[in-house]
Amino acid sequence: MGFFTWIIFGALVGWIANVVVGGADRRRQGCLVSVLVGVLGAALGGFVYQLATGEHQRFEFDFPSFGVAILGAIVLLAILRLVSSASRGRGHDRDRNRDRL
Repeated sequence: MGFFTWIIFGALVGWIANVVVGGADRRRQGCLVSVLVGVLGAALGGFVYQLATGEHQRFEFDFPSFGVAILGAIVLLAILRLVSSASRGRGHDRDRNRDRL
């Protein structure tokens, strides 16, 4: 795929993953973040696909590639949201402990 095709592919994949994962951060995620999540998710999905099947996944505009990319982006977005919410929770606990002193 060419550069612009990767951007379109990544934007679509990132948007779909964002809709599936949902959450409060969903509305604040911009187009650039959707593209990055889509492209990195596609790479992650391809890597996991290759590990699971032993076959190399070629990303083209077809349904199997699109599905692998969406699954990878969903996993990536879920991990990012878990890390983000965990770091926010620790900061809140630290502030609460500081107030007790």
